[in-house]
Amino acid sequence: MSQSQWTVIDDYLTAALLPPDAALDAALAASDAAGLPSIAVAPNQGRMLHILARSIGARRILEIGTLGGYSTIWLGRALPADGRLISLEFEPHHAEVARGNIARAGLGDRVEMRTGRAIDSLPVLAGERGGPFDLVFIDADKPSNPDYFAWAMKLIRPGGLIIVDNVVRGGAVADAASQDANVIGVRRMNAMIAAEPRAVATAVQTVGSKGHDGFALIFVTA
Repeated sequence: MSQSQWTVIDDYLTAALLPPDAALDAALAASDAAGLPSIAVAPNQGRMLHILARSIGARRILEIGTLGGYSTIWLGRALPADGRLISLEFEPHHAEVARGNIARAGLGDRVEMRTGRAIDSLPVLAGERGGPFDLVFIDADKPSNPDYFAWAMKLIRPGGLIIVDNVVRGGAVADAASQDANVIGVRRMNAMIAAEPRAVATAVQTVGSKGHDGFALIFVTA
């Protein structure tokens, strides 16, 4: 099948199962207008994140990599009224766009944006008294995935869920000789996950409007 066919099917699934959503559409439009890269999760993938967060009763969510806040909105809507989501974004311009999108979606009271290198923000989070996170979504620079996974394991509660996006890389992840830093980062993370006794993990390929990629799903035991 071709990319055009994958996109047609994604468009059908979105139209069939997801109602129109002005706030999410506005978030994508604002991100495009601001020149952000078009790499946010697809609508059906965003709904998947939302369902997973609701299914575990998440009250505290950590997102590593905000971009324009599209996935942030999906995850934030899964929280109860007193829930909290902390999202880390390196690029100040991206964070500014995301803040506007999150406020427009009515989630300003439960989403906190922090700007700067995630690898610097994560130790600060570990020193705070907010309690462990129920869900961590990792969707930032792929060479740092091993570090992000290690911090996620420190910050998440037993019974929590870690989700990592872009772990297939168009199939390149299967190439052990790849010199691509993104592929190397994913493969190193996978080796860490496999060696972590508290991690029950799998990864699934996806095809659709975002091409050929996939997610890793890690359930954290006691």
